Amino acid sequence: MADSYIIDVIVDLQNDFVDGALGTPEARAMIGRAAAEARRAAEAGHALFFTLDTHGPDYLTSREGGDLPVPHCIRGTEGHRLAPAVAAVAEADIPACPHIRLVEKDTFGARDLPGAIADFLAGRKAEKFRVWGLCTDICVISNAMLLRAFFPEVPIEILADCSAGVTPESHATALAALAACQCRIRNAADA
Repeated sequence: MADSYIIDVIVDLQNDFVDGALGTPEARAMIGRAAAEARRAAEAGHALFFTLDTHGPDYLTSREGGDLPVPHCIRGTEGHRLAPAVAAVAEADIPACPHIRLVEKDTFGARDLPGAIADFLAGRKAEKFRVWGLCTDICVISNAMLLRAFFPEVPIEILADCSAGVTPESHATALAALAACQCRIRNAADA
């Protein structure tokens, strides 16, 4: 095994955020690029952690459901599944890829993500994190900040062209906030 890894955290590339209940034209425009980047990263030997926004049928009674009364990513539904092009990567046997894991989360940040990454590393090092997906202004920023808190010495890159926000304006605002928190904003071709 290698002594250090590039770890990609691929956030919520699920049907409901692409063309389902909370889909946007920006998400639909970037999903092919995001899937291609996930495959390229796996073939380059990166470890991949896919987060899955996950809610139950009682979503509307939750705190989040009170603020966003749009049922989405309900476990067991088509909307909860990864977008097909992304699922093809997550389910592929790619010999160069040392690790692929799906991490469910019931809120913006995946509370189990830092532990899952630490378990994978088992004393080895993370060279850097590359974080990207949906939505830049909610779950991407939340998961990047979790990584910053748990792995303060590991550089974090945000792949702007493989992410989309709720709106183009909120995407830009989130990227500015991430840059202020010492994340490097890149495009996939440059990272």
